[in-house]
Amino acid sequence: MDVVGHLLAVQAQDGPAAARALTVRGATDLAGEGLVLAWLVRGTLHLVRAEDFAWLHGLTAPTQVAGNARRLAQEGVPPADAERGVAAVLAALAAEGSLPRARVAAALDAAGVRSAGQATPHVLLLAALRGRIAFDPRTREAVAVPEPPGPLEGEARDRALGELARRYLRAHAPADARDLARWAGLPLRDARRGLETLTSPGDRKRPHARVAPRLLGAFDPYLLDWRDRSHAVAARHARAVAPGGGIVRGVATVDGRVVGTWTRREGITWLGRRPSAADRAALEGQRPE
Repeated sequence: MDVVGHLLAVQAQDGPAAARALTVRGATDLAGEGLVLAWLVRGTLHLVRAEDFAWLHGLTAPTQVAGNARRLAQEGVPPADAERGVAAVLAALAAEGSLPRARVAAALDAAGVRSAGQATPHVLLLAALRGRIAFDPRTREAVAVPEPPGPLEGEARDRALGELARRYLRAHAPADARDLARWAGLPLRDARRGLETLTSPGDRKRPHARVAPRLLGAFDPYLLDWRDRSHAVAARHARAVAPGGGIVRGVATVDGRVVGTWTRREGITWLGRRPSAADRAALEGQRPE
């Protein structure tokens, strides 16, 4: 849980990739105690500490409401049906405790609400944006939120923006407002407002230290949603690491610089000059069996 707290939010759309992001940073307990899996920053499933869920939800949920409504309409779920669908999901959760995706779809079907295509996840998202559901990190099943978070306004929202900026920089500095806005999925003005609350130069900078060779998984936080990845990736290799469509491949790094990409099946593909034999051996030794 300490690793998740340090990173603030770990993208977990891909469960194995999220687990690797934690284990390479020293996490040993991935059972989910004290953690919540929820649609938060960038409208993507993220793993966060339970104590951070409410304020992150308050900042990020409002930015997704309009897009969710459009997608429900595109999926053939009009507003009245969407309301009935949310009610059906909550009733099923009250009766059963947790719901796998197939059971959610069955609850929608029983309520006469379309579940085909992407309708089911977008009805779930509507319930999530209202703070009514999240997901169990261990089973990835939908669960009810005991105390739905309320809206963030005024000083409470300003404090949350400041906490967002402070915690983001603790794990991602050096970065600027555009990086924060991109990572969080918030307007640039919100990112700037959060950063304005930080008065210590140390909040924005970190000293460089030798970093051991690391084999990082796909969508690792070190490379995820930067406006510019030149801190880690040479320009000539940028497309090899992030080919487009939101994909960020698993990478091999030496002293924080990407020296290759990798997959479980194909192993490491070196980019440019190979690292030393000792560094190659350290990286190969981290490949999962």
